[in-house]
Order: sequence, then structure tokens, then C-alpha cells
Amino acid sequence: MITAAQLKQRFIRHVLDADTTDYPWWKSVAVFISRLVYAVVRDLARGRLTLQATSLVYSSLLSLVPMLAVSFSILKAFGVHSQLEPALNQFLAPLGPQSTEISGQIIDFVENVQVGVLGTLGLVLLLYTAVTLIQKIEYAFNDTWHIHRARTPTQLFSEYLSVLLVGPVLIFTAVGLAAAVFRSEAVHSLQSIQPIGALVALAATILPALLIIAAFAFLYAFIPNTRVQISSALAGGVVAGVLWQLSGWGFASVIATSSHYRAVYSAFASLILFMMWVYLSWLILLLGASITYYHQHPRQLRWLRREPRLSLRMTEWVALSVLALIAERYYHRQPPWTADKLAGRLHLPQELFDEVLTMLTDCGLLKRIEDRTVSYLPAVPLEITRVHETLITLRRYNEQLGLAPERLQAPDSVQQFMAQIETAATERFSDLNIHDLALSTEATTAAAGPVDLGMPRSRLRRGNLHPSGRGNKPIPGGGK
Repeated sequence: MITAAQLKQRFIRHVLDADTTDYPWWKSVAVFISRLVYAVVRDLARGRLTLQATSLVYSSLLSLVPMLAVSFSILKAFGVHSQLEPALNQFLAPLGPQSTEISGQIIDFVENVQVGVLGTLGLVLLLYTAVTLIQKIEYAFNDTWHIHRARTPTQLFSEYLSVLLVGPVLIFTAVGLAAAVFRSEAVHSLQSIQPIGALVALAATILPALLIIAAFAFLYAFIPNTRVQISSALAGGVVAGVLWQLSGWGFASVIATSSHYRAVYSAFASLILFMMWVYLSWLILLLGASITYYHQHPRQLRWLRREPRLSLRMTEWVALSVLALIAERYYHRQPPWTADKLAGRLHLPQELFDEVLTMLTDCGLLKRIEDRTVSYLPAVPLEITRVHETLITLRRYNEQLGLAPERLQAPDSVQQFMAQIETAATERFSDLNIHDLALSTEATTAAAGPVDLGMPRSRLRRGNLHPSGRGNKPIPGGGK
């Protein structure tokens, strides 16, 4: 009989550590899905997603009425405000008989908020409360995507207001048009004709689910402060939409109809059920965001058994490789590298690679260009940027004044040894700059001899590097 330990070892060997290069497509897909499920379950077990979902429930209770008030005012101006209550009823349908009562109370609150008499300060506070909820959703998504930079105030104003102003109109207009089409006489006449009638009934059943999937995919594509591929957003939207529908049926049939909650919570039963459903909805939304991230960055699934960390040596290797690759394309007047393509070129997890790019950008060596895609260009003249100065800059990154070597009471022997190391590196590579590192092509000269890069010769792709910068071969990975 196979024990649990044996099953675990087989799972690790055949799924987590498997090399799918030579697998048939169906087996590669099965391994990918298994890794994806394992990654999402691991994220849930660690408690990060549940903690974020709990925080969003609290924010929702504070921001729900202001958010709906802003949306209601905009929808009323376009004449489609009557669709707000049916949409709210659909969202709260898993609560069972309490859904109509809760949605009615929320609509009453919203109608009592008269935006026209709030004044400038009241309107600003109303918009701020509504924007805060979207901002907290962005923080949760950015954490899933390992993004440490938030949107600028200009982006917050333009992009968030577009969601608040245009999003509700488009969503409820689409819902209203779909409902009007299915209520039209032409559709009713087609229902009497088979098999067209069966197709119309099937479309009426599937369309709400498709709209939910589209809403999830829109959030996954728009909210994170990075460029999300449409295919990845759709993958997360499909999974989240299916989970949301299944959870709604399960919640309505198991929890909302249970008499135990009313016996325990009495008058608060409706509120408790409402909070539970909102929590479950946020959790499903965050699960879909994780699936979107892993779908776009499948390399991250190769590091599930251990937390990837860059050593000091590896950080220097990656940083110099990035500078060499970017410089090579820059001087050859080719399209600049994007973060995703650079990470794939160097076979690194995206999370760790983003840390190196942030380091190089903060040190003033690279410039982040945000256009249709995020790319990177040199921020300094590379012909006069010395390699040893670059390494010194990287080693001093985030070095605080009180924790610098100059303040360290190290033994004299250690101080002398470290000084000799820095002096030797500076003298040996004083003339080598990033430009030569990226574009050198010849073998090393006899005067200086070959440079030992600290890696086995079998790992070097294109030869050694000469410190003079004249007739050098590129560093490993320096080519295309």
C-alpha cells in the first residue's frame, strides 16, 4: 500500500520537479494545471489571500453605499438607473429570501444620498470613499503580482474615475440590452421554433455567466499596475466566474437556507450571511487574480517547492547581464527589452527579476519607459559607465548611513583585506565599461590574459572577457 510520504515524493518528482521539455502536449498541460492548482492552494494555506479578502470585506461595508451612490447618479443621468436593483439582486441571489430585503435596504440608502445637495466637500468625500475601495483592490492585486510601485496621482485620477464614470454605464447598458433582446417579440416568436428555441433558452442561461466572466477578466486586465495579457485575464476570469457561480449555488442551497444561523444570530442573521457572501466573493476574485498571474508567468510555477532567493553573486551576474543585453539592443537600434522577455531570456522567476530591475532603476542605471508596454533603456552613457563602478553602486544599494562599513568596528585585518579586494578589482578592470561588456567580440589579449568569471567554462556561451575593452568577447548571455 502506498503511504502518504510516497505519494508526496511521487507528486514532487512527476509534477513539481518534472522537466516537461520532451513531454507530449497533453502531459505538459496536465503538469501545468497540477502545478497551478498546487500554487493556488498553497497561497490559500499561507493565509495571505484570506487576510486580504477579510480586509476588503471591511472596506466594502464602508464604501458600498458611496460607490453605489456615485454609480446611481451617473446611471440616472444616462437613464439606465433602473438596472441597478436587478443587478444587485443577482449578486445577492445566493442569500435566498433575504436578498430582496437586503438589496431593497441598500437601494433606499443610495436613493437617500442626494449628490446634488452634498456640496463640493461632500462630493469630494463621496468620490474619495469610492476610489479608496478600488485602490485597496489594486493593492491586493499588486501584491499577488509582486508589484511594489503604485499608480501615480495622475493615473489614479484618470483611470479610477474612468472606472467609476464609464464602467457602470457600460455594464448596466449591456445588461439592459441583453434583457431587452430576450424580452423582444422577435425572440419570443423564435422560441416556438425548434431547435432555435432551445438555443435561445441556452443563450439566455449562458449570457449572465459570460457577463460575469467578462467583468472578472476586465478587473484582472485593468486593476494591476502592469500590463496583463488578454489571454491570462480571460483564463483567470473563466475560473473565477465558474467558481462564483458554483459558490452561489452552494451558498444558496446549504448556508442561506440553514436555520442554525437564525437560531444563533437572530436578527443579525441577514447581516452575517451578507458579510459571509461578500467575503467569499472577494476570495474568489483574489483566487482568479492568482491564476491570472501564474498563467502569464508560468516560470514561477517551477519554484513552488522553495522560495527563490538571489545570492549576492547571482545579483551581480543578473544585473550585469541585464545591462549588457539592454546595451546591445540599444546600440544595435533594436526594440528595447521588456521585463517579461528579459526574464525569459535569462530563465529567472519574474518576482526576483523585478527586484533586480528595481535596483538598477533606483541606482539610475536604467530608465523605465511606459508606453503600450513597459520596457527599459540605459539611463546613463554606457561608454563612460565603468563595470567596477556599477558593481560598487549595486553593492551599496539600500545601504544606510549608520550601517555602512565605515561605521563597522571590524578587525584591522578584515578592513585591509576588503580594501585590497576593492583596489585589485578597480585596477584590473579600470578601463572596462558597459558598452565594451555588451559589444566586445575578439579574444583576450596576451597582456592581461583571460578573465576568470567564476563559472565553469562549460557554462560560458561565448568565451572570455578582456578587461581592456579592446577586442573582447561578450559576457555569458550578452548576445541575443
